[in-house]
Amino acid sequence: MADPKTRAQLAGGMTATDSWIRKHRLIYTDATRHPLVLSIRDGTVDLNAFRTWVEQECEFLRSFTAFVASVLVKAWKESDDRADEEVILGSLASLNDEFAWFKKEALKRDIDLTKIVPQNATAGYSRYVSSSASNFLEREYPVNVRFRFLESLMRPEMEYTVAITALWAIEAVYHESFAYCMEDGSKTPLELREACERWGNEGFGNYCNTLKKIVDRRLEMAAGEISKKTEVALLRVLECEVAFWNMSRDGPRQTI
Repeated sequence: MADPKTRAQLAGGMTATDSWIRKHRLIYTDATRHPLVLSIRDGTVDLNAFRTWVEQECEFLRSFTAFVASVLVKAWKESDDRADEEVILGSLASLNDEFAWFKKEALKRDIDLTKIVPQNATAGYSRYVSSSASNFLEREYPVNVRFRFLESLMRPEMEYTVAITALWAIEAVYHESFAYCMEDGSKTPLELREACERWGNEGFGNYCNTLKKIVDRRLEMAAGEISKKTEVALLRVLECEVAFWNMSRDGPRQTI
């Protein structure tokens, strides 16, 4: 059964995810309207920064694929709706095409996939912890056992509700960021429009909305402690996404 705060949100006509986005609007905006995203939209993007993003995404995608597979297993074991498995399986299947796309981009940008060195925000998607989340995370994942964030979500004891929330948040940040670069009035360079369309298209947005509905359905029945862990997972994703964008800006500049 949902905790009292979640019940109050639902009674007021606001879903739990909508409430959290409003509550954490500042960090959510930092993640979806990052300066790198804005530079893509206004056509002043640093090509070296975007190359770094592609390079590190190639590395991150390997861990992300394993994570999505683990969410599918959790759905099989814990979900109250078998349709969840179809949604997650579709996500997993699409990653094969995503790998192919990144390989093509790597070739185009002279990136040697065998020599990628994960930067902290990539090897990481892990150790960046805000003051609001640190107490909980240090209790759950002691400092002397610093699991990577996605790896921590893959642990068998980690609840499906928490893991599916992280999946939704990761995908939603990418959709909102790149969809913004495709809106009317944007000056996104032609050579980057394919990347923006990949995550900013309507179909991907519908997929994100489906994940969001799954999260809200799960939260309607979640106990208070699970709801708290889920909110922390959302914050953690947003912080990691900001750190990942920040990391991509490092290095010499080359503007279009």
